[in-house]
Amino acid sequence: MGDQQMALPAVLQRALEKAIGIQQAPVAAYVARLRRARPDATPDEIITVLEKQYLAAVTGAGAAVGGAAAAPAVGTVLALALSGGELALFFEATALFALAVAEVHGIRVAEIERRETLVLAIVLGDSGALLVEKMVGRRSQHWGELLPDAIPLSSITAINKTLGRWFVRKYAPKQGFLALGRLAPFGIGAAIGAVGNRGFGRTVVNTSQRVFGPPPTSFPDSVR
Repeated sequence: MGDQQMALPAVLQRALEKAIGIQQAPVAAYVARLRRARPDATPDEIITVLEKQYLAAVTGAGAAVGGAAAAPAVGTVLALALSGGELALFFEATALFALAVAEVHGIRVAEIERRETLVLAIVLGDSGALLVEKMVGRRSQHWGELLPDAIPLSSITAINKTLGRWFVRKYAPKQGFLALGRLAPFGIGAAIGAVGNRGFGRTVVNTSQRVFGPPPTSFPDSVR
């Protein structure tokens, strides 16, 4: 258990690095595909679809890993092996969701450092979002529009250092306890994985609403 907890921050860091490396083209294509399938949908409705698909994806991933623990003899070993991949999936889904919501708002976050700010802040919830608000000197919410170029890179670097420390101190232990819970047999691990991931996902959805604010009334002709 001790070795797993010590290794977890490294697993989380690798998952984060992979997630924020998602190219913009697939993000834009994802949003465009949703709009083509729903030609009369408003930005608000597209964002609602993004939220539902994201929650379904992370909930299903948590249940699948937890369910592996029910397999006779190899269940616990298999679940442990899958946990690292499930973390990567969670963060990739989170990054894709956040960048897709930004796309609907007409915002594109290209630089890796700025994407790291976005993903870390929304994963950490209100505390992460509030920290960014304070450090950029903006008392109001909805700082997502500032990310592409309005916040100096030096400020982004300082923000990421603080968010990174919080990430390891506050988020890693929660994931560690959830990973152990997924190992419970008889289907209990699947339920714990599903509920736990949905809780993390709901935090992401709620914080994204704080970061980006209300959906635009129409789709922007161009992105910032």
